[in-house]
Amino acid sequence: MFQVRIHGRGGQGVVTAAELLSVAAFEQGLYAQAFPSFGSERMGAPVAAFCRVSDHEIRTREPVMVPDALVIQDATLIHQVDLFSGIDHDAYVILNSSRAFDELGLTDVLSPLYPERLLTLPASEIATRLLGRAMPNSASLGALSGLTGIISIDAISSALRKRFTLEVAQANLHAARDGYAQAVARRTERSAMQPVVASLAGAGPESLGADGEHSHA
Repeated sequence: MFQVRIHGRGGQGVVTAAELLSVAAFEQGLYAQAFPSFGSERMGAPVAAFCRVSDHEIRTREPVMVPDALVIQDATLIHQVDLFSGIDHDAYVILNSSRAFDELGLTDVLSPLYPERLLTLPASEIATRLLGRAMPNSASLGALSGLTGIISIDAISSALRKRFTLEVAQANLHAARDGYAQAVARRTERSAMQPVVASLAGAGPESLGADGEHSHA
């Protein structure tokens, strides 16, 4: 089972994002459930929603306490809500921001996680450009698809078409695919770096000359 927790503010489509993700999972023939957290959902108030995806029937109905993926649709929540509670070292994190994690002061919090599973995405900027308003959920879902591969971008697209009218759906499709492309590019970039990092890590002192250059036999 793959569990997703989505954080944002009222009016940012947090609950809709979880619902769309569950519909996309159904499109792939999977089981899914989506529901919001209890509490105020007034405009601007912190909101959380949860989605579970599985190839078996899902019986639990509890909030997602240990997410496999964390989607944060509003960076201003970082110092207001305990966003990172329950995340394990292999969790995925997608944060709606044009700034890097270290610029946001999250280096220590996220250092135990795999770098290739972390992504900052200017989802609000993508949405403003394509939808005319800062609604980050579609771009965030596209990024989740691209980063995790759990739900395909085609399934996300199908869910968007079912949810919105043709013109609105089309704009959201473009936002989702933009988020997807950025996530795939990030994942590819990080994967390409792994052999280099591993090679450097394995280069002991005996393989380096006095000046720090690799020695050759």
